[in-house]
Amino acid sequence: MPLLELPTGASLHYEDLRRGKLAPVICVHGLLGTARSQLGAVMDWLGAAGFSVIGLTLRGYGESLPKPRDFPDDFYARDASDLLAFMDALAIPRAHLLGYSDGGEVALAAAGGAPERFVSCLVIGAVGNYSPALRRRFQKVYPGHWITEAEKREHGIADAKRFTGEWVRATTRMIDAGGDISLSAAHKIACPLVIALGDKDDLNPRHLGERFVERAPRARLEIFPCGHAIQDEAFDAFCAMALRHLRAASIG
Repeated sequence: MPLLELPTGASLHYEDLRRGKLAPVICVHGLLGTARSQLGAVMDWLGAAGFSVIGLTLRGYGESLPKPRDFPDDFYARDASDLLAFMDALAIPRAHLLGYSDGGEVALAAAGGAPERFVSCLVIGAVGNYSPALRRRFQKVYPGHWITEAEKREHGIADAKRFTGEWVRATTRMIDAGGDISLSAAHKIACPLVIALGDKDDLNPRHLGERFVERAPRARLEIFPCGHAIQDEAFDAFCAMALRHLRAASIG
């Protein structure tokens, strides 16, 4: 799997499962993940279903660079810029986006910032805006005792307190600034958009997802009876929904 150096300063590791000239489904993982670790089963399923797939690992995670992964206040926008530069470097004019958690926030930011580049967008556990009620939930991420030794090795995390502290600081500053991640650009997303949420996901309440889809012209909300990682907890139902979404977007 290659490492692609970008003009944004990132070098991104990716898994290339493309087929011919089909617009690929670019899969983007979340916090403490890689494309393979968090979306590998979905990627393999999509490939078996005949789709062209690319699994992208964001800067600072897995084998992607630079390390250590950091979280400036605009890290979602920075990752969205990396994603668009990645598409440019591989001469991909348009793609489907599938993002999970933080990767879903990146996908929404990219789709709102460059709507002409995307055939469709499907995000899992991402809502494009944060409410003040999420502050205490986010703060529980610190000081990172939950991060395993294997995850520390995989992502080059020498200091879990610094890693989680930067994430919490950036996300709470977003809340302090009004909570907008990509909500203000939702009306610009021209492609079909699905926001998939678990009804037990305390990070992404339904009302915030509803707020986003009300502003995006071709968006809908899909609710699953599970927690945050829908692709793991409700795999069959998620894949059936994703297949309908991608096929409809590809036709129309």
